[in-house]
Amino acid sequence: MPAARPKYKRVLLKISGEAFCQEGAQGLDTDEIRSIAGQIMEAVKVGSQIAIVCGGGNIVRGGSLSKHGINQATGDYMGMLATVINALALQDTLESLGTPTRVLTALPITSVAEPWIRRRAIRHLEKGRVIILAAGTGNPHFTTDTASALRATEIGADILLKASKVDGVYTADPKKDPKARKYDRLSYLDVLNRGLGVMDLTAISMCMEFHLPIIVFNLRKAGNIALAVAGKQIGTLISDPPAKTIK
Repeated sequence: MPAARPKYKRVLLKISGEAFCQEGAQGLDTDEIRSIAGQIMEAVKVGSQIAIVCGGGNIVRGGSLSKHGINQATGDYMGMLATVINALALQDTLESLGTPTRVLTALPITSVAEPWIRRRAIRHLEKGRVIILAAGTGNPHFTTDTASALRATEIGADILLKASKVDGVYTADPKKDPKARKYDRLSYLDVLNRGLGVMDLTAISMCMEFHLPIIVFNLRKAGNIALAVAGKQIGTLISDPPAKTIK
């Protein structure tokens, strides 16, 4: 069980669009969304303030649309709208389970969500509400990973939790290479210099500039979000250079 008090009081949780559906599928899966919502509720009960950035790859992957004749910027805007759909689905599920939630979007869609305003977002967190930050940065050519790093620095998050389908960062894809080794800890430069595909380079560089630690962990293992915010050692920690550099 996680500790009674969280190690990280305010966290930014990045959830990929693929987490909203069964592995290898597309669209929305209500069972998967309810599972995510249940884990978020556990983390709230530990005492953490939770902000979430969700991807939209389960509906539209904007970057891939350019291969089919759609302008890159247009495809990115389509991807932003997909994140809004995921955000609304997660909000509704959280609130059906009794957790007050607000969706704030970088693109103004006032009929369904509040606009992203930094001070308003922080106030929601202080009042105990989960906030879901949709539509990325509101600009094309920036990933939701970069949006996660940006929003985390804006709200003063203590850590960025990168939800993944594997239990950390490996030397290679563990599903393809049985000899792949898991890293327990890495520095930002380790990730950049070794080309480890954890997050995009802009996101990692921003976290390094603001000394914002990252934990990469397996979302599909129940209870991992609460364990992460409680400070339990799970996944891979990416931070300023550790005392012992991994070779």
